[in-house]
Amino acid sequence: MLNIVLVEPEIPQNCGNIARTCAATGSRLHLVRPLGFDISDKAVKRAGLDYWHLVEVFDYENLEDFFTRRPEARQDLWLTTTKAPRSYQQARFTPDSWLFFGKETAGLPQAFREQYAQRCIRLPMISEARSLNLSNTVAVCVYEALRQNGFPGLLDVGEMADR
Repeated sequence: MLNIVLVEPEIPQNCGNIARTCAATGSRLHLVRPLGFDISDKAVKRAGLDYWHLVEVFDYENLEDFFTRRPEARQDLWLTTTKAPRSYQQARFTPDSWLFFGKETAGLPQAFREQYAQRCIRLPMISEARSLNLSNTVAVCVYEALRQNGFPGLLDVGEMADR
């Protein structure tokens, strides 16, 4: 199962959109604190996230806590950053890859990026653009990873296929 890791996300709407992508694709969502929003049951209900029950969500105090609890992530991780030397198209994702995304205002921590420099990828864009929206970047990368693996467990046709 694909794993989406948000490191210190700040904008609740982005997290909501990403959670919906996880719900639709059967991906797991991992949130690394600090968070810029509340994920309590009360806050989720108030936000009207009626698909939240479809998402397997994990919460970690920081990256150290994350890797202590998920050491297997080191074996198949990909870090998205606008500073990456290669396109996401060059990554070879597995069904169990761990895709890391940084906070909206600063991205992933520099030391983390440097530690895994060979696993850093980016979405191509014009030089004048600073970045894409976090939830859009997640969606592009999730669907590329799923495409590379044949969209495991996902329906690839809708009701019009029966006509």
